[in-house]
Amino acid sequence: MTDNELNQLSARLGQRLQAEGASVTAAESCTGGWIAKVLTDIAGSSAWFQRGFVTYSNEAKQQMIGVSAAALAEHGAVSEAVVREMAQGALQAAGADYALSVSGIAGPDGGSDEKPVGTVWFGFASAGGEVRAERRRFSGDREAVRRQATAHALQTLLDHLSAK
Repeated sequence: MTDNELNQLSARLGQRLQAEGASVTAAESCTGGWIAKVLTDIAGSSAWFQRGFVTYSNEAKQQMIGVSAAALAEHGAVSEAVVREMAQGALQAAGADYALSVSGIAGPDGGSDEKPVGTVWFGFASAGGEVRAERRRFSGDREAVRRQATAHALQTLLDHLSAK
């Protein structure tokens, strides 16, 4: 997905959030703030995006958005349990209506047989109590994995809002 396509996707998501009178926050690890960047590239985004959390380290995940040490120790940062806690913690900390969370292995190193490079977990939470997670595997270099993860997170939330 090109920068222009990411910008268009962000604009569509922003329009949908604004029409609903809703806000979104993001808790990012492997995307390193890319979700927040593309959202804030949209003029007027402060109406529906007030803050994001770049929680690259395990310590940041615990301190900023309340991810439990137990989940990190038992499952690792790139896991369903952790992205669920990231989304819920960001939702609560930001007071938003929706939260996205992303944790993955963008490479080129850090992969394993169980979690190869390109593995990314996504969490989604809503103020209404919905929490879900999903795993994807992306190909390409570090930038390609991060770009695909950013696009997938935004598209998934837009799809969810459009289905309402």
